[in-house]
Amino acid sequence: MANGRGRAGRGEPNFDVPEGRAAVPGDLDLRLSREDRPGGGVAKRGTTAQDQRGRASAPASRGGNGRRAPASRGSRPARRRGSVLGRLAYAGIVVGLWAVIGLAGLIAYHASQLPPIDQLSVPKRPPNIAILASDGSLLANRGETGGRVVSIKELPPYLPRAFVAIEDRRFYSHMGVDPVGIARAVAQNLTRRGVAQGGSTLTQQLAKNLFLTPERSASRKIQEAILALWLEHKYTKDEILELYLNRVYFGAGAYGVEAAAQRYFGKPAKNVSLAEAAMLGGLVQAPSRLAPNRNLAAAQARAAQVVAAMQDLGFIKPQDAKVALAQPARPAGSRGGGSANYVADLVMDVLDDFVPKFDADVVVQTTVDTSLQATAEKALVDELNAKGGRYNVGQGALVSMRPDGAIRALIGGRDYAQSQFNRATTAKRQPGSSFKPFVYLAAVERGATPDTVREDAPIRIGNWQPENYSHQYEGAVTLRTALALSLNTVAVRLGQEVGPKAVVQTAQRLGITSPLQANGSIALGTSEVTPLEMVGAYGAFANGGTGVIPYVIASVKSADGKILYKRGEGGLGRVIDPNAVGMMNAMMHETFVIGTAKKGDIPGWDLAGKTGTSQDFRDAWFIGYSGNLVTGIWLGNDDGEPTKKASGGNLPVEIWKTYMSVALKGQTPAPLPGLNRWRKAPETTASVASTGGNPGGLLGTLLGEPQPAPAPRAQANPRAQGPTQDDRNFLEKLFGIGE
Repeated sequence: MANGRGRAGRGEPNFDVPEGRAAVPGDLDLRLSREDRPGGGVAKRGTTAQDQRGRASAPASRGGNGRRAPASRGSRPARRRGSVLGRLAYAGIVVGLWAVIGLAGLIAYHASQLPPIDQLSVPKRPPNIAILASDGSLLANRGETGGRVVSIKELPPYLPRAFVAIEDRRFYSHMGVDPVGIARAVAQNLTRRGVAQGGSTLTQQLAKNLFLTPERSASRKIQEAILALWLEHKYTKDEILELYLNRVYFGAGAYGVEAAAQRYFGKPAKNVSLAEAAMLGGLVQAPSRLAPNRNLAAAQARAAQVVAAMQDLGFIKPQDAKVALAQPARPAGSRGGGSANYVADLVMDVLDDFVPKFDADVVVQTTVDTSLQATAEKALVDELNAKGGRYNVGQGALVSMRPDGAIRALIGGRDYAQSQFNRATTAKRQPGSSFKPFVYLAAVERGATPDTVREDAPIRIGNWQPENYSHQYEGAVTLRTALALSLNTVAVRLGQEVGPKAVVQTAQRLGITSPLQANGSIALGTSEVTPLEMVGAYGAFANGGTGVIPYVIASVKSADGKILYKRGEGGLGRVIDPNAVGMMNAMMHETFVIGTAKKGDIPGWDLAGKTGTSQDFRDAWFIGYSGNLVTGIWLGNDDGEPTKKASGGNLPVEIWKTYMSVALKGQTPAPLPGLNRWRKAPETTASVASTGGNPGGLLGTLLGEPQPAPAPRAQANPRAQGPTQDDRNFLEKLFGIGE
């Protein structure tokens, strides 16, 4: 029943296929229309009746099979183009946003590698040591920078403008990074097919110099830009430019415009001309390639570009530019000669003993005279150039000082550019016969006089048999004559009489600090010493018996004028009795009268000194002095190779006379202490020798004239001022005393 009801009530689906027609594939359209969907017959809110009618009539637009008719071809492309442009714009915005985010992240990352901004500060510039001559002129700069800090207000206006014109013409309008300048640099580089122009501003260059390494990388450029923005926020434009001018590298060890002006033009930056300022401005692009002392043509060509840029920007007048181009800058020679660097090196060797610590610029006033320094250098170099080859002499040294120890000129070698080794202060060589005055002084202090007679004859000490230079012997001679003629046998006899230890002690008392061997040969100067030591020791003869320590630093001041050190009174006190000084000066005066330095005599002056030649002619010395100046010369070869018979009596004496003739010119001759009392009497050497050394001669003996008492040996004077701590520090630093 149930089945019956089921069959009777069942209805078959009807797809509106007309009766009697077979179903053909493709004839049936089973798709739902809007009206077939739930709510499809209800119009949406806001839909007009016309829209409803349009939808109601939509089936009429279908084809005979009920399908929608294809749309016309003209409407679909318009919609497609609009869709593509919109999508591109959208994509561009998205990419741009991501690019900004990525750039911000990149900047943030590199900024995180830098110190915190609140802790960032401009690092201190390494201190400069300006070394001045006695007249205040600059001898040299020492330190990492090579020049002092200068204020932009000190400089002529065209000097900083030269850097702005060629390096960053938009300096006063950008904020540290210049997009316009970068674009211009890119365009220039592309059109010139190479790197013709950089895009870094002066602020960026300063940031690199202050904080970053010189490596070229994208990371470093980003950090450079960040730091440039910080600098622009922290400082004014003029302050940034001043920092730049004092930090930028100009080549040849010169950091800063002051160092560069001194290095290349021998003048302070405040005195440079427009042409020189343009050359300095162009130099920073490539210091090694454009240095005027290496490539003058390239430096002048670059300077011409700077002048043109300055005129183009209105920084200079056309007529000024014309003059600068017509008279290009040229480098100047070194003041006081290149040898002034030997003085500067000596200053640096001892400076920390006087001013141990300083973190700002200092000014060191020295005792050196620039004109004497130049004269000494010329005398030494000219002689070596003229005769050095003939005598096989390659090097030399000269020290000249006042009798109080103030060094007036110091030459440490033939050419500082070729060799910075300071032979005047560091090279220890055998002094030969120039050491004999210490032997004679020891004898005088034990009773001998200039007219004491000793035998010039062969002598043997063990297996050693010293000989005279001439291999001849004079017989009985006075000490005056023996020293003037530099007779070796007499010096050895005196050395044996007083004892080698006494000779060593005498030399040390006068200021010789190098180790001395107390043996028989010490009388002939076989222990090595420096020229500076020998000149210092001879100073006691020139000043009347006071021991001196050669010094070069007179004072040290800070850049603002505060006195950090000033040379006071000091020395070794009295080291020779005045009577003994007179006898020694009388004997060494005869060296210029009848002895080995006769051709070095300067008319009108009382002079004294001693020549010296070491074994096999390896070293040639002469140390001579007036009451105003003590000067010593050494010549030889660094490797100890023998010269071709260069002796103290030829080349060194010639150099000495050339220099001293200029150095003493215009000065009032000062008498040598005690010389007149012991000056040689008119009688001949033979008559003096026959009297047995009686300074009154035979007649004086017969008449019973009183004879002068022997000079007492100098004793320590408790009231004499001894060496100061500064002097002791100097000796320890220079000669290693106490080590």
